[in-house]
Amino acid sequence: MSKVSMYCTRACPYCQMAVRLFEKKGIDIDKIQIDEEPEKKQEMVDRTGQYTVPQIYIGDTHVGGYMDLAELDMDGELDPLLNA
Repeated sequence: MSKVSMYCTRACPYCQMAVRLFEKKGIDIDKIQIDEEPEKKQEMVDRTGQYTVPQIYIGDTHVGGYMDLAELDMDGELDPLLNA
């Protein structure tokens, strides 16, 4: 199983939807809470070039946000990425 990490905030509904999708698949997530660790926001921006959450990584692959994750799942591409 590939490691999943996600830059997120507690109040973000898209972050919560991503968590539910991963929970449904039995995947643990390393949550990087940028609202609790503000210095991690700049790390996220430097790493992804994005300012919005969630920003999801599966292994070293930057998936993007929740809509990108959901699209991968609908296209049948998420499970192979998780199992790589």
